[in-house]
Amino acid sequence: MRGFMDENYLISSEAGQILYRDYAAGQPIFDFHCHLSPREILEDKQYSSITELWLGGDHYKWRAMRAAGVDEKYITGDGDPREKFRLWAKTCERLVGNALYHWSHLELSRYFGIDEPLCEESADRIYDRCGELLKKEEFRARGLLRRMGVRALCTTDDPADDLRVHAALRREDLGFRVLPAFRPDKAMQADKPGYAEYLRALGRANGLDINAPEDLLQALSRAMDRFQEAGCLASDHGMKILSYTRDQRKTGEIFSRALAGKAVSEADAAVLSSYILDHLTREYARRGWVMQLHLGVIRNNSPRLWRLVGPDAGADSIGPVSDPQALAEFFGALEKEDRLPRTILYCLNPADNPVLATMAGNFMGGGVPGRVQLGSAWWFNDTLEGIRRQLDEAISGAFLGYFVGMLTDSRSFSAFTRHEYFRRILCQRLGEVIDRGEYPAEKLATVGEMVRDICFGNAARFFGLN
Repeated sequence: MRGFMDENYLISSEAGQILYRDYAAGQPIFDFHCHLSPREILEDKQYSSITELWLGGDHYKWRAMRAAGVDEKYITGDGDPREKFRLWAKTCERLVGNALYHWSHLELSRYFGIDEPLCEESADRIYDRCGELLKKEEFRARGLLRRMGVRALCTTDDPADDLRVHAALRREDLGFRVLPAFRPDKAMQADKPGYAEYLRALGRANGLDINAPEDLLQALSRAMDRFQEAGCLASDHGMKILSYTRDQRKTGEIFSRALAGKAVSEADAAVLSSYILDHLTREYARRGWVMQLHLGVIRNNSPRLWRLVGPDAGADSIGPVSDPQALAEFFGALEKEDRLPRTILYCLNPADNPVLATMAGNFMGGGVPGRVQLGSAWWFNDTLEGIRRQLDEAISGAFLGYFVGMLTDSRSFSAFTRHEYFRRILCQRLGEVIDRGEYPAEKLATVGEMVRDICFGNAARFFGLN
């Protein structure tokens, strides 16, 4: 029986242990998709307790606590912070084999030097020890990022955001870069409540009145100018499913109804979305931005939690499998008109892995390694098994060597151990290949350099990170 989280944690392969120790460990981090607050970085926030740091916005943990029957008061409510942590510890103790158990203990070890298992009995000791450390300067928001070797990260920002916080961050010597990522979802969701009000806010933020579809495109272009000035390298789209149509003749009529606050069907919203997406992809290609598409999520399913907590409460689930024909038509149109940006496809439905991997393979080329690729195992899939599935698709699709690697997708400043988690699984998977004699052991250094690239180098080159 192996020791708990020893130096070879998750890696039983002899070759994998060498790959991790000599090539993966210590690589810097470029986290190109997260939901951290840039304001908390600017203010160098100090956290009052491990409860605030861990449970303040982590809907992964919230779901697990609800499954354990914990009252919402002690999850997202105003319950005592120590009692909240005790209840999380009690919940965690039963998460045998779950990624949350792995992540929690990696965070305790790597950030706080605590290797004691988290459980109901140890909760108070761990709470107090973390509280002592969180009072120190090096455990404020910036220090937590530096502790994990973060070289750069991309936050998630709306085209209506003023980006003043990002401008202020650019003037500081942080030791790492904080870049905005362009997230235009609200501009493309004409069937959602409040769309007309959002258009007015988008117009104000970008210096024009939005009264026609062309105005909307101009506002988005102006927003992209501001984002580019702030260092933006990528866009980011969240979609239940990509619906794309080349027939956009009804765009004006649909836009007029949406602007007047009238109901717009999901099908009509997809027409307007296609019109906007055509414009955005031209801009992305012209600017050299990476386009990230997150597909397959159904959000905010619980009316009770929406009422109590609001959006992002941990009431989202896996959605439908992508429509391969729509994807093919979309990418085909981009390629035909020479406006296909470098693209990463993320799927929440694991059945989409082979769909997106093989679709990406159709549109690679143009002198760009891994030009269109299957992104890292995302959200419900960033478990040990989910990461292995994603790696297997990358291996089968012949683009693992050009894969841009892991991201946190997190709102927590202590989530960056997820990169270590991924790197260990990556080294174990490649080590297995070598141990079985499927790749020459004498070429282990070649695989090691590939591991280094997957950990950091590929993403830095793909996104154009200087």
